[in-house]
Amino acid sequence: MLADFHNHSCLSPCASLEMSPRKLAWTAAAAGVGIMALTDHNSARNTPAFAAACREAGIMPLCGLEITTAEECHVLALFDTPAAALEMGTWVWEALPDYPLDIERFGDQPVVDEHEMIVELIDTLLTSAIHHTFQEIQDETQRRGGLFIPAHINRQAFSVESQLGFLPPGHYDAIEVLAPQACAYQQRYPDIPVITASDAHAPEQIAKHPFQLDFSHPTIPAIREALANLTRL
Repeated sequence: MLADFHNHSCLSPCASLEMSPRKLAWTAAAAGVGIMALTDHNSARNTPAFAAACREAGIMPLCGLEITTAEECHVLALFDTPAAALEMGTWVWEALPDYPLDIERFGDQPVVDEHEMIVELIDTLLTSAIHHTFQEIQDETQRRGGLFIPAHINRQAFSVESQLGFLPPGHYDAIEVLAPQACAYQQRYPDIPVITASDAHAPEQIAKHPFQLDFSHPTIPAIREALANLTRL
């Protein structure tokens, strides 16, 4: 099954307003993706609409966030229900600086329903670094039963390698890398599952870099086991 664990909706200020949760789900389904995550910046507020759209489109949703750590690293926290993601989102929101959104620079940050209707506009900038560290976010994600995945670790900005210079020792459910270097990172980290992702911010980017994942049940433990199996191939 094709899986894609890193994507943004219109709630992320850096994403196109065309990226409704419904658009994301149906476009991914048409491209053959079977399991997809929504990971807006520091918020899970669009995951209920995303989960509903995925059910209609016939694909499995993962509900999560792309969190900006205190060190300005991007990390993914993924859950199998909107409720769990929203609870994590509340923890993140409480640590998010109260910087007002510059609409002229970033555009709106809309929360939408499953019918693409705007239900709220968030006026705090969502892309800021929160007050929790990389390790604190990892601990909190895993304490809540979620998947913790450092995002695009080999990107030149907002990554573990760009900000810290190395991947800290620890248990990761996977690490996400830019697609052209996936094989190199599989050799560098043979004991850690290495995945690619589309990190889609616009419709034309949806389902461009999924990876193959085989699992038996649509639960976080089953997905965690399937990710671990990637290191045994």
